[in-house]
Amino acid sequence: MKHAIAPHWLNFIDGAWVDGERALTVDNPATAEPVATIALAGIEDAERVLDAARHCADSGWLSACRPAQRVQWLLRIAAEIRTLTDEGAWVLCQENGKALRDARDEFVEAARYFEYYAGIADKVEGISVPLGNGYVDFTSYEPMGVSVQIVPWNFPVSICARSLAPALAAGNAVVVKSPELSPLGLCVLFRAIERAGLPRGAANLLCGLGSEVGAHLVSSPKTDQIVFTGSVPTGQAILAAAAQWATPSVMELGGKSAAVVFPDADREQLLASVKSGIFFNAGQVCSAMSRLLVHRDIHDEIVAAVAEMAGALVSGAGEDDPDHTPLISHGQLERVQAMCNEAIAEGAEAIIGGDRQGDRTGHFMQPTVFAGVRPQMKIAKEEVFGPVLAVIPFDTEEEAVEIANGTAFGLVAGVFTQDINRALRLTRRLRAGQVFVNEWYAGGIETPFGGVGLSGFGREKGQEALYSYVRTKNVAIRVRQD
Repeated sequence: MKHAIAPHWLNFIDGAWVDGERALTVDNPATAEPVATIALAGIEDAERVLDAARHCADSGWLSACRPAQRVQWLLRIAAEIRTLTDEGAWVLCQENGKALRDARDEFVEAARYFEYYAGIADKVEGISVPLGNGYVDFTSYEPMGVSVQIVPWNFPVSICARSLAPALAAGNAVVVKSPELSPLGLCVLFRAIERAGLPRGAANLLCGLGSEVGAHLVSSPKTDQIVFTGSVPTGQAILAAAAQWATPSVMELGGKSAAVVFPDADREQLLASVKSGIFFNAGQVCSAMSRLLVHRDIHDEIVAAVAEMAGALVSGAGEDDPDHTPLISHGQLERVQAMCNEAIAEGAEAIIGGDRQGDRTGHFMQPTVFAGVRPQMKIAKEEVFGPVLAVIPFDTEEEAVEIANGTAFGLVAGVFTQDINRALRLTRRLRAGQVFVNEWYAGGIETPFGGVGLSGFGREKGQEALYSYVRTKNVAIRVRQD
């Protein structure tokens, strides 16, 4: 069902919706036409929002209350998200280009994050440390304080909830910097947060330029923690700024993830995983299956099957729920096209695709499958962030591991085999924060997620993520012995 989209959107600062002197236009990637405008925050807004979050954190409104109160707030947020899901999905589909069903799933997942961390918020317990007679020693977990969270454009609503929910559960005040390319869905999410009745300053939303507002937020001494999901260069710049104040950070950066396919792999499972692994959201996924390492005995068979599947994908605007959707922007389309051109120049063969979809308006890239890829090629080492699959043959398990681990990234990896012994061997040897066996994107909000190497550090999702949002304090007491 279509929903009317407001022509102009605001930022949420200290419990109120606030306009700005400047505005940013948000386009529909499927048509390259404007959807709406949003208030563009500046440095003064960034300072105001940091002060509001600091006041909330220092007041103890979130951290000094009984944990059961935070449970109730999080459950109310989840309930309000569910009432706004259909409207929010339409907005997200229009501004982001993703399929309407996927946009809806993103809001449903956001609600689940708040429900999940509501179940943990009153169970963050310290321990007693035995030191012998004469001492009482215990640990407690305290919130970080002001958590600045910079959200990417590919899954803005679910990734925001992924970090915001555990931060609030732990008692932090949060400042979210929304992505310039896709900020409107987050405004719908924050309407749910507003309705839930959190204390003023507990959750704030700014749409500002990363080079201006984002840079100010991460370099400020008022920031107690930084949470970032995005590109490696931006993450490195943030870490350099964070170093000035030694600000703790959680970084989820890029990936060049590989699936390793053995001759005994279930073909139906494999093709379903390739379809979702690299063509879901037009390949704009940090943990996308961008490399397919296939045993040489079945290489040609798998390449043909994958190319046939990719060629049958139906492209279209997100509102039509197609198989294949546009890239987020003209700049992203240009970048993906350039990487495909370079791969062909290096000797890779585009079995299908390799070019933009010239018969469509908007930012559409053809679903692309490259064969003849060598591990040292750029297309095999660098993140494309588009619907582009590089297929690489291997002969031995040892070679497969070497190729899979042969990039600077280490976000996720996959193994497709019916041999449980082989699967377990590879899960230990593959350099990745998460390994999927026989289903790409297996797992859920309950499973820890994060990378190694240039894929970042720290973990989101699951119970483990909550401890990214607290500090451990130890209290040692000398007891008088009479």
